[in-house]
Amino acid sequence: MSIKWLEWAKQIQALSQAGLAFTKDVYDKERYEELRSISTEIMAEYTGLEMEKVEELFTNETGYQTPKVDVRGAVFREGDILLVREKVDDRWSLPGGFCDIGLSPSENIVKEIKEESGFDVIHKKLVALLDTHKHDHPPLPYHYYKLFIHCEIVGGEATKGVETSDVQFFSEHSLPKLSVGRNTEKQMSMLFDYMRNPDQETIFD
Repeated sequence: MSIKWLEWAKQIQALSQAGLAFTKDVYDKERYEELRSISTEIMAEYTGLEMEKVEELFTNETGYQTPKVDVRGAVFREGDILLVREKVDDRWSLPGGFCDIGLSPSENIVKEIKEESGFDVIHKKLVALLDTHKHDHPPLPYHYYKLFIHCEIVGGEATKGVETSDVQFFSEHSLPKLSVGRNTEKQMSMLFDYMRNPDQETIFD
């Protein structure tokens, strides 16, 4: 989903963050800070968020900005897929989250699935690597790459986590309300298609 004002705000923010990281000129620093302030005003004006919240989102990082990496686990049992209910919006998603520093994507997804669902898994295959800019996600404050990793259960039991209030398996045609910032209906269809055709090549876009 492409929304021009959102893309402009994120691009201005990324340029200002990189400029602040590398400039040694005090006047350029002031200009980059002003650019970041403009990007914050754009976000606040069009989203209705409080300026303080937007400033927190846009100023909590330093250095050259790159896309954030989000991992999601595709775990199947008897043809159904594992989903967890997110406390933040009371909707359902594949277990997963941001990659942590020091862990590989496969290590991250094993950890996330354990923390959010209670199941012990092993990673099997990278199903897809998707750019949220090219798919039907709602507007997001950052640019994300989403990794969908097929995993198999080897132990544990369904247990809610700190960020999740329920754990269940769902069939393809009985999915609950999805947390679409985390995963979309098209992505669910992609994963069920993979389940039926596991030898297909990894999707990346």
